[in-house]
Amino acid sequence: YCLISNNIMMKILVTGGTGYIGSHTVVELQKKGFDVIIVDALFNSRIEVIDAIEKITGIRPEFESFDLANQTLTDDFFARHTDIKGIIHFAAHKAVGESVEQPIKYYRNNLDSLMNILEAMNKYHVPNLVFSSSCTVYGEPDVNPVTENSPIKKATSPYGNTKQIAEEVIAD
Repeated sequence: YCLISNNIMMKILVTGGTGYIGSHTVVELQKKGFDVIIVDALFNSRIEVIDAIEKITGIRPEFESFDLANQTLTDDFFARHTDIKGIIHFAAHKAVGESVEQPIKYYRNNLDSLMNILEAMNKYHVPNLVFSSSCTVYGEPDVNPVTENSPIKKATSPYGNTKQIAEEVIAD
């Protein structure tokens, strides 16, 4: 990986960066010398995580709190941060049971946020994306363990379906 381009540290956006996996990713990126900015609506996490990241790394990551499913706010963010070179996208509603009870909430949040990010990447020339998917994209597997080569079957929840659809959108 290349941390420096034209003597400037590469800026990486971590969406959902105050969540469990997101915050650990932020710590590792900062340890490797990346300039990290977090966007998190704090639906499933707490603002105090920013303090914990700073305590661990000695670096307070830049942070903005808003819902990436809001196209206007997402576009405004990218217009102000044109130096982002990559995105690691963790932000999503993630509870399988809740997704069955409130499927529209999951489709709107998980897919709208992704599409807003993809549009902004194109508009502002952000070249790299890491998408955090889920094992739920494989549906009910025939064989365990599930691998990247396992067949993708019909998702068993709206959450899993949003991840399947997201992978298809990214591939398209």
